[in-house]
Amino acid sequence: MAGQIPQRFIDDLLARVDVVEVVGERVTLKKAGRNHSGLCPFHQEKSPSFTVSADKQFYHCFGCGAHGNALRFLMEYDRLGFPEAVEHLAGRLGMEVPREGADDPRAQARERKRKEGVNLLELSASFFRERMKMPEAVGARDYLSNRGLSDEIVGDFGIGYAPDDWEGLKRHLTERGINEAVQIEYGLLVHREDTGRTYDRFRDRVMFPIRDIKGRTIAFGGRVLGDAKPKYLNSPETPVFHKGRELYGLFEARQASNRLERLVIVEGYMDVVALAQFGIRNVVATLGTSTSEDHLSRLFRLVGEVVFCFDGDRAGRQAATRALETVLPLMIDGRQARFLFLPEGEDPDTLVRREGTAAFEDRITCASPLSEFLFDQAASGRDLSRVEECERYASQVLAALGKLPEGVLKSLMLGELSRRTGVDQSRFELLMARNGSTADEASDASSPLVGEPAPPPRGKARSVRGGSLSLVARALQLLVHEPGLVERLPDDDAWCPADDGDGGLCREVIKLLRAGRYRSAQVLLAHFHGTPEGERLAVLARRELLIPKAARGAELDGLIEHFQRHQRRRSPREEFDALLDKEKAGERLTREEKQRLMMLLSELRG
Repeated sequence: MAGQIPQRFIDDLLARVDVVEVVGERVTLKKAGRNHSGLCPFHQEKSPSFTVSADKQFYHCFGCGAHGNALRFLMEYDRLGFPEAVEHLAGRLGMEVPREGADDPRAQARERKRKEGVNLLELSASFFRERMKMPEAVGARDYLSNRGLSDEIVGDFGIGYAPDDWEGLKRHLTERGINEAVQIEYGLLVHREDTGRTYDRFRDRVMFPIRDIKGRTIAFGGRVLGDAKPKYLNSPETPVFHKGRELYGLFEARQASNRLERLVIVEGYMDVVALAQFGIRNVVATLGTSTSEDHLSRLFRLVGEVVFCFDGDRAGRQAATRALETVLPLMIDGRQARFLFLPEGEDPDTLVRREGTAAFEDRITCASPLSEFLFDQAASGRDLSRVEECERYASQVLAALGKLPEGVLKSLMLGELSRRTGVDQSRFELLMARNGSTADEASDASSPLVGEPAPPPRGKARSVRGGSLSLVARALQLLVHEPGLVERLPDDDAWCPADDGDGGLCREVIKLLRAGRYRSAQVLLAHFHGTPEGERLAVLARRELLIPKAARGAELDGLIEHFQRHQRRRSPREEFDALLDKEKAGERLTREEKQRLMMLLSELRG
């Protein structure tokens, strides 16, 4: 059905569902105080570190970091898309999922067009499979047989044959009432403007259907049998196919196992299929593009570990460098990335046939961790016994680490850089905080490596994970745990310091709570799901409040009084700077704050 699912329905759904019940149907849970615990379903462990909170309607694993609400659990555990997870939860409660714009004729037309396109591509895939069985496809069958592929694997991947005919598919589809314009739009026909002629895009090729996560054919890749160029030909971008987001073999990998833990990224269709023939089914391939952030985000929603597989030549190393830059910002704690380089002149297809399954799987297991590849790459071609070379090495590593999310991995890699260079880790941390982790700034002579430590930047008072909280973060934590406490706050949010790293988020949370729609922690977290703000709130929600429930309101009152007293003590210049910083950060000032800003400006000018 067309249309978006309204946010208000999602909020209501999460308020009604019980995460303990949803998780408990899939994981064995035991009562542990106010919470429930069990073995984490997202990584291998022997002692329980997985906790489900009935009060917060939230789950969290202290081992791998997996966390979220009932919707997130279904998406991660059952491998469902967001709409499917909503439909599943709604079905449990007998609720019908509404859709915004479902009655909009334009939305209905878009949905109808999408379905027609998918049906067209499925019809084409069936045509190619049928032609594979005919006498004209003897060359294609011989090619697959010589590559060692069994009928079972050919069937699993739906491999077919495009006949050596300029209009074979065109006739087949036209006879079934599908006009040429639609065939052109979905990449099946090519239109020559100089002659006005249309003809099949794929001819005399072994055809690999590209399927989406649900197994629907959305595009094709064709491997030529003769001498025509290019050797491999992909469908162009269409309304249902975007090569920067799709991965060949992902549907088949999920079909082979519903408990995938690792996925290997290779470069071509035949690499995926050949490895599957040897029992290695957790393999996907990009479609003629570099691995994108969209690709990796999709994979990390399914597995905790991704292995990049490259040729060992210079081009392979360059591709690995691009992959490293792409994956760094996604490496939150609990995720792993490894880099596997094959012997020069080999690809996965040839190597697995020569070495066998066990040897190739050993290569995957022993692939270089991200940290090892990063350090080795930065050291390549440098004499680290020389101060200048060591400085450039450290600068390159720091630039990469600056892209990593805050967490244990980043801390450990800073420690390793300290060990390898002999520079104290705290110096590197100060350098990154001061200079934004860029390589050019890291080599500046005024950096804390050679000068005095610099104070942390303004507006960065947000505390480190697991450390002590700033006072604003403490107030925000109280509101996350007890949304009803918003009733105790002053009518405006002028008390909230504008120069605190959590100040803007605190104001946004207060605004939502006052709107009356977010009266539980789970729906508040669902509103921010998938954003940096959501990650921050999840961290605060997971931290226990070590004070009785009855005393929480009094603590919040005390915090507000402290902020207001501090503001009264601030000089006009400090108050002016704080309001100006808030406005520059893109946060909207209240009417009272704008009036106060103008008053302070006049006072300072006078």
